[in-house]
Amino acid sequence: MNDPQGAVQRPLRPVVGESANAARKGVLSALRPDARTGDGRHPVAWLTVTAPRGATPTARSWCACGRDRSAVGARRVLALIADHTAHRDTCPLRNPQEGRPAA
Repeated sequence: MNDPQGAVQRPLRPVVGESANAARKGVLSALRPDARTGDGRHPVAWLTVTAPRGATPTARSWCACGRDRSAVGARRVLALIADHTAHRDTCPLRNPQEGRPAA
């Protein structure tokens, strides 16, 4: 008979040797808070542009300094790309102000 009620149930026994952090043994790259390279560089700003064929393009410019902008439409997306590029010169994370003479 194939009766699931008649199946013999074994008592659960404790697993010996498993560490409390066994679930943390997954893909380490997915758990890292930053993507630093060996030379000390790490990403500070991101620009994401989505332009599906036949649809309105969108873009998002995000920086670790707190700047977060978005645009919808071809002209505004192009303007955001230019603004994102110009932000490199003014970002306080890329250009520390300590030790600079006042303007």
